[in-house]
Amino acid sequence: MLTVNAYAATSATEPLIPTTIERRDVGAHDVLIDIKFAGICHSDIHTARGDWGPASYPLVPGHEIAGIVSEVGSAVTKHAVGDRVGVGCMVNSCRECVNCLAGEEQFCVKGNIGTYGVVDHDGTRTQGGYSTHVVVTEDFVVRIPEGLELDVAAPLLCAGITTYSPLNHWGAGPGKKVAIVGLGGLGHVGVKIAHAMGAEVTVLSQSLKKQEDGLRLGADHYFATSDPSTFEQLAGSFDLILNTVSAKIDLDAYLSLLAVDGAMVNVGAPAEPLSLNVFSLIGGRRSFAGSLIGGIRETQEMLDFCAEHKLGAEIEVIPAGKINEAYERVLASDVRYRFVIDTSTLV
Repeated sequence: MLTVNAYAATSATEPLIPTTIERRDVGAHDVLIDIKFAGICHSDIHTARGDWGPASYPLVPGHEIAGIVSEVGSAVTKHAVGDRVGVGCMVNSCRECVNCLAGEEQFCVKGNIGTYGVVDHDGTRTQGGYSTHVVVTEDFVVRIPEGLELDVAAPLLCAGITTYSPLNHWGAGPGKKVAIVGLGGLGHVGVKIAHAMGAEVTVLSQSLKKQEDGLRLGADHYFATSDPSTFEQLAGSFDLILNTVSAKIDLDAYLSLLAVDGAMVNVGAPAEPLSLNVFSLIGGRRSFAGSLIGGIRETQEMLDFCAEHKLGAEIEVIPAGKINEAYERVLASDVRYRFVIDTSTLV
């Protein structure tokens, strides 16, 4: 076993603290990664604070991991020592069900194994990227292409695939009008990707305070949802609406913005249930859907796409000692647009 430095939550109410954790020995198909950067996702906060149900503590969050391979198992063929790699929201799945065989491991019938806070097949509980090293089976490690710096690539392992997958699945591209709800950690990456795909992109944000940023990132239009006239002006406009916010919103109001056959896709995950009037769907043959990250194959496709188009997250790199402060700033929407931990500070 390898003992490594980490930052962990010890309860739903206490600050995260420095600690040490054990990583398993490198097996035949495993890769040991020297973590260089780990992004802070809003879901880390939800999980650490028990918003989505009871968590098992101590809990080391982090599923936006970028680093360098430092050791490989005897049977590894996909990666080599020195490779630039990443790990996202999953570290395992059953590999046998219809969804896994189709490359959709996130929808594993038996449940995918999350990067932290989940019992893996060997009976150990996974711990995430707020640490100096991680051991992951090679099939759940992706290559970070040259041209993408590791720090700006780290958030793509969650925020990038979470937005790329639905934009790709619902056909964002030339001739399509796409709206991104929220310009935060997810939304700002979604704007970049939708623009690179060739869609006409509109940001729907509560206020206009980030309008300059939104247009710089690739949006063609920017509207404040706090202004009732926005919903009148944009009624029936969009082919696709990607909702990235983790707060309760008026679904019927947003669904009214869809054109006939349009789809609104939720990737934000509020703790409270959402409700809608079914006539908001029936009236325009509209769809309301959800999307959960993407499979390993699509995650690699997303990274290659981002490298080709020179897209990375907008980040603020912090030392490990500022993780708790970063959590509070995320909750206050005081980040543009993703905190990334420099794991060399985990000493």
